[in-house]
Amino acid sequence: MLKYLQYGKLYFQWKLWYSNDKNNKHYVKGITFGRRGNKLDLYYSPRTGRSDAAPVPVVVFVYGGAWGSGDRSIYCLLALQMAKELNASVICPDYSIYPKGNVLNMIQDISDSLLWVREKGHAFSLDQDNIILIGHSAGAHLCAITTLFLVNNVEELFIETNKQRGLVAAIKGIIGLSGVYSIMDHYKHEKMRAVEYVSTMHKAMDGVENFDYYSPTSLLKKLNKDQLKRVPPVALLHGTNDIIVPVESSVMFSELLTSLSVSMSLYLIPKMNHTEMVTDLMAPDRHFYHTVYGCIKQEYSKFQG
Repeated sequence: MLKYLQYGKLYFQWKLWYSNDKNNKHYVKGITFGRRGNKLDLYYSPRTGRSDAAPVPVVVFVYGGAWGSGDRSIYCLLALQMAKELNASVICPDYSIYPKGNVLNMIQDISDSLLWVREKGHAFSLDQDNIILIGHSAGAHLCAITTLFLVNNVEELFIETNKQRGLVAAIKGIIGLSGVYSIMDHYKHEKMRAVEYVSTMHKAMDGVENFDYYSPTSLLKKLNKDQLKRVPPVALLHGTNDIIVPVESSVMFSELLTSLSVSMSLYLIPKMNHTEMVTDLMAPDRHFYHTVYGCIKQEYSKFQG
């Protein structure tokens, strides 16, 4: 019961913060981007606005929600803290969750948010060549599969080849938090929990026959040596008490990345569950706040060279 009260406290905190116009000095709300007119929020780095400030690195945070729920406003406190902790600007885009869109639409939307950084970021003092992708759960999947689609120059993105290559070069690293990387493995886990019919995953993927196509694990194995060299460094974080997405998801993905000589790091955080991975990034008094940010900051520093 105490745990649910703690989540309730966070709920009221972000609701109040996001609706308070006095907080507009910290961010720009509701910027339209992309082919579907989705919205993103941009949270300022502490460096933004200084007369001597160089262009600021950009973190694109992609929230989860089983590909069928979620909203950028929920993550305002997380984005605010992340901007402070990393001294970066943080972008939180909405995307076409099911049933509004399928996973291909979601991948296109995340790609569009990256294009927005490349094409419009100068107006907000963003470093358009220094993007870090961070995603939680389904958001971690979307970060990984979007990057691999770009590396593979997938035509269904409807983005010119030179722009796709430019986006890949700009992505300095990916951090996956409690992510899904094999859709079939996760479907088996959902069946074991008897939630496969409640989950929106198989619907968002347009059926079981497309599971491999939208799995980072499957696409990685199909890349040639030149493409593998262009895959950005990857860091994976996972709680050992996660029953929503089992820790094996990140362990197996890390083993595959290592076998293909892709730079990667794996952090297994004892006694942390699926929800805590993201809620505990919202406020410094949360139990795992400093532990998780310690891992993220270490990897972020590596990505910055």
